[in-house]
Parts: sequence; structure tokens; C-alpha cells
Amino acid sequence: MEKFDKIFPKAFSTKVALLDLILRYAVKKKGKRIRPALVLLSAKAIAGEVTEKTYRGATLVELMHTATLVHDDVVDESMIRRNRFSINALWKNKIAVLIGDYMLSKVLLLAVDHGDHDLLMHISKSVQLMSEGELLQIEKARKLDIDEETYNDIISKKTASLISTCCLIGASSVKAKEIEKQWFLKFGYALGLAFQIQDDLLDYQIYGESGKPTGIDVKEQKMTLPLIYALKVSSKSDKKKMMKIIRNKKDDPESISWLMNKVLNLGGMEYARKAMHKYENEALFYLDKFPESNSKKSLFDLVKFVVKRTN
Repeated sequence: MEKFDKIFPKAFSTKVALLDLILRYAVKKKGKRIRPALVLLSAKAIAGEVTEKTYRGATLVELMHTATLVHDDVVDESMIRRNRFSINALWKNKIAVLIGDYMLSKVLLLAVDHGDHDLLMHISKSVQLMSEGELLQIEKARKLDIDEETYNDIISKKTASLISTCCLIGASSVKAKEIEKQWFLKFGYALGLAFQIQDDLLDYQIYGESGKPTGIDVKEQKMTLPLIYALKVSSKSDKKKMMKIIRNKKDDPESISWLMNKVLNLGGMEYARKAMHKYENEALFYLDKFPESNSKKSLFDLVKFVVKRTN
């Protein structure tokens, strides 16, 4: 990862002063770096080492992920990203969109320049699925009729597709056997589903001195698994009141608090937690097919981190 952190900024260096300034700002605040770590660890778990192609694969993934975050902030009109001002907050939407486009162009060029057509194919499929998932969520959010099957379809495309692609890119970078690629693809897919469900569960955790859950997803009218389950098992009167809050009272703290507590009391969190652990076990099942190594142990620890993280 230390080597990756030196290689990554070089992938989009430019002599255009404004562009260089914004790009350096965009990558200065590092996230969890889970995606490039998955690329590197997947490769090393198979081959015992990483190659230059592996580092390029990790760079492709992180560049593409960062580009989508920049575009997401524009779409969501978000002013904050990783506790700092978003690019659109500082330089407005037009520049933010262009920065995201520039990053995506560098993804294409980096892959084509080195003949990494297999990696480009994997990441292009992931972008396609992520876009489909985002649009499906927008379509369903208008009607607020997301059931568990639709929810699984959305998070499979929006989150699990990229995480599974990270593992597949890592395996492909070291010329893994086809069966090894499939194992890591399924490992990453299950890990991605567990990651997203835990993300949704965090919205119900208690933060700050108020002792109340944040309810950000509910305020944004996002139908996540705890809420979907609670609506499914609630009485007609409770369901009617819950839907009224989601539609019309998302800015009323008392109504949101009532709704969040209702989800808790109806077992929404417990149901989602069981689903998350099911995918956690599925990920570990496929990981167990690989021989013991430090990289495999790190991947095991990463799975445990994903389901226990608090932010």
C-alpha cells in the first residue's frame, strides 16, 4: 500500500495548474483504501507476490472509484466528502463534472497504453452495473416501492459489482486460473453485499450527545434493508404512518426518531444483521478455498473489519 500511494498520484499528473490543484485535493484525504487493498491482496494470495500490472489494476480501481464519488457529490448536491468540502462545493458543479470525466479518461488511457484490455473489460462492466443500480434506485425511490429483492439487485450493482471486480482484477493481474478468478469474484461479491448492509445499519447507530440515530438514509428517502423489513412486518396502521413520514416528514426530527425506533422494535436491524452475517460467511467460504498465507489472513481480517466497522 505504501508503494501504491506513491504510484497512484502519478497516474493523473498534469501541467494544467487548476487541474493539478484540484486533483491533488481530491486524493489528499484518503478513504479506507479497501478497494486497492483488495486488488493487491487477491493477487498476492494467488501468486505470492504482486506485479506492475497489479499496481496498475489497483490504480484503475481507485481512479474510477474516486471519479464516481466526484460525480455522486454533484448528483446528490453534497457539500462534504470525508469530512472536507467536496470538489463541487469549492469549485462548483461544472468543474467537478469535468474532473470526474478527466479521471475516467485516465482510467481508459492507463489500461490501453499498457495493453491491459482484460482489466479494462472488467472495470467497464462494473461501471455499467453501478450506473444501472443507481438509476434503478432513483426509479424506485420515486414510488417508494422497493422490496427486498429489488434492494438486493440495487446493492449488487451499486456496491458489490465494484468490490468483486477489485478481486477479479487482482487475480487477473497475476494470470490466475479461471477457477481462482471465479472464487475471488464470488468472494468479492459476498463481501460487497455485507459491506453495503453494514453501511445501511450504521444509519441506525446512536451518535453524539443527543443519543439518537442519524436517520440520514430515511431523510434522503433511501429504502434500506432494516426499513424494508420493518414495513413488511408492520401493522397496516403503522405502515401507513411510516410511509407518511418517509414521504412528507423527512425533515421533522421527532417523526424521524419515531420511525427509527419503530424499525428497531420491529426487528429491522436484527434482520439486516443476519443477512449481513450470511454474506460474511459466504465470503469466508470462498476465501477458504485458497492456501494459507499472510495475504489470506489479511483478507480474513478485512472481512471482519467490514462487518464490524463503525464509520
